[in-house]
Amino acid sequence: MPTKTADHVYFPRLAAERLDIALCRASATVSRAADTHAAETGLGVGQHLVLQMLDAVGPCSQQTLSEELRIDRSVMVGICDDLQQEDLVRRERNPRDRRSYAVTITDSGRRRLAQAQTSVPAFLDDTFRSLAPEERAQLSTLLGKLLGIGA
Repeated sequence: MPTKTADHVYFPRLAAERLDIALCRASATVSRAADTHAAETGLGVGQHLVLQMLDAVGPCSQQTLSEELRIDRSVMVGICDDLQQEDLVRRERNPRDRRSYAVTITDSGRRRLAQAQTSVPAFLDDTFRSLAPEERAQLSTLLGKLLGIGA
């Protein structure tokens, strides 16, 4: 059985040697925090992201939402089903492609999004409290580069 000292000594060395492992662990930590926060707001992370995108860019197909938000298509179907059931979005035939549906945020969806958005700054401050503001900005820049969206 490993000692507590060995546990606390090995992982920092592993994380320093394997940036991929460090990033995966950091991502998992932030993901758990986001899920906990989402449970408190009553709006899942994926649901929040869908409402935010629809509010920002207007009606979209589920495929576009899935691709842009990098959410698996089968998961996106469930997210949109749940949002539609709560009357936060509606699906309508896409006027540009009658074979697909456009997902549109409703007025109640906008209100729910606005409520959820109020707690995001405090959540981010708490989640990234170990980083100074300059470090958070630097992390954002570096992650953007890794994701191919940096300047």
